[in-house]
Order: sequence, then structure tokens, then C-alpha cells
Amino acid sequence: MANRREFLSRTAGAATAMVAQSIVAQNPSRAEKPATPKSRPRFSLALASYTFRQFPLDRCLAMTRRVGLRHICLKDFHLPLTSTPDQIAQVAARVKAAGLDLYGCGVVAMRKPAEIDRAFDYAKAAGIRTIICIPTVEMLPRLDERVRKFDIRAAIHNHGPDDKTFPTPDVIYDKIKHLDPRVGLCMDIGHTIRAGVDPARAAQQYADRLLDIHMRDVTSATAAGVCIEIGRGVIDIPEFLRTLIRTGYSGMVSFEFDKDPADPLPGLAESVGYVRGVLAG
Repeated sequence: MANRREFLSRTAGAATAMVAQSIVAQNPSRAEKPATPKSRPRFSLALASYTFRQFPLDRCLAMTRRVGLRHICLKDFHLPLTSTPDQIAQVAARVKAAGLDLYGCGVVAMRKPAEIDRAFDYAKAAGIRTIICIPTVEMLPRLDERVRKFDIRAAIHNHGPDDKTFPTPDVIYDKIKHLDPRVGLCMDIGHTIRAGVDPARAAQQYADRLLDIHMRDVTSATAAGVCIEIGRGVIDIPEFLRTLIRTGYSGMVSFEFDKDPADPLPGLAESVGYVRGVLAG
């Protein structure tokens, strides 16, 4: 009986090894090297609260914690830009009490100097480190000046082929490369691929100005592509994450799941789980 068990064990082990070798042979990208200190992510996973735009702040915070995220970027649904300093302080305290890091705000439109000034006063009052924004090209000098004065980063968000000002990371980089390094990119990878740009290539090429990421997947690499659970769409998520690790990206990877706005938690949970699984592998 002992010999029989040993035989079956060895046979099963050999079969498993053959299958594994076959999988790697057919899919070389699966043959990953063991993690080393240099290959571990330096970035953190976060939430863009636009995901929960139909829910009040307390439920937004509770659902963020439920999927295991500990950093959050608040949209003005949850902290209006017109809030008083006292109201801003109260909301910031509620976020902290929920065990979350209020790292950012946005996306904030900046078409006038007064809108830029208000956004920086708002961020300072909340203790926010990064403003995700959409300025006009004419407002870039004012944005640069405010960044220098407040020491708060400004990450310009690309909105894909529908955005005539900043459709891609390439266009943003070209407009800001001469500005303070704290003026950079918030790359929305879904809108990036919808505009025909590979997110991994853009992350590599513009690593020196990549300050924030909006993490999503889309149904097609065209203007018609729409949000879908991460891993079900067309973006090569493993390659994108590998690129972030190779370049040493140390900012936030913020999930912005805008599908199913009345019930986004299942899709968000699947998306977060997929990314965690890729990183674990």
C-alpha cells in the first residue's frame, strides 16, 4: 500500500509539472521571476469617489473600506468645492475617523484663475496632497504658480477622444514638460486606450510626470469603449502593472469604476480583487 501511494504521488507530481511546463511554453509571459525587493510595487491602491457618486459620504467611506482600500480621492459630490473651511475640516475628520487617507480631490475643472485659487485653498484646508484637475491651456501658468506656492501637486486628467484639450497623456506631457515637476499627469488608462494609446507605453514614457492613475478597464480600444470590470476588457492589466513596478511608480492607483452607478460595489470588488490577484502573482 505504501509503495502504491508513493507511485501515485510521483505520477501526479510528474503530470502537474508537465502541464505547468506546457502552459509556460504556450504563454511565456506566465513564467514570472520570483518577487524581489526591487520588483515589489511602490504604489498604493485607492478609490476615486466618483465611483460612489450616487451615495452619501458615509456610505462611500464604508464601501471603500469594505473592498479593502485605504486611500481616497473625493469628488465634489462628497465634498463640495463651495464648502467653507469649517465644513471641509469636518469632512476631512470624518474620512480620517473612517480609517482612510484623504490624499486627493477631483476631477476639478479650472477654466478661470478664481477656480484655480479656490481649488488650492480647498485642498490646503483638507490636507489634500494632490489635486486631479482639468485646466485650460491658458490657465497652465497660473496652475504652475499655485503649485509652487502651496506645494500641492496638480495631476492633469486625460479624458480620451472626446476631450479636445487633453485627450491623451502625450498631449498633456507636451504642454507641461517645462513646468514645475509637481505639475504632472493623472493618467486614466481607460480613456488612454480609447484614444489609441497603449497605457503601458505611456506609463513608461512619461514616468517622470506620472503623479496619479485612474484605474479602469474598457470594452474596446476605440471611442466607443465603455467601462467594464477590470480583467474583462481590452487593457493588458498585468503588463501595465509590471510597467509601474519597473519604473518605480510610487503614487496612487485609484479605481474609478463608473459602470452600474446605482450598484457599483460588486463590479468594484471584482476589479480590486483582479488587480490584487495580478500583483500577488
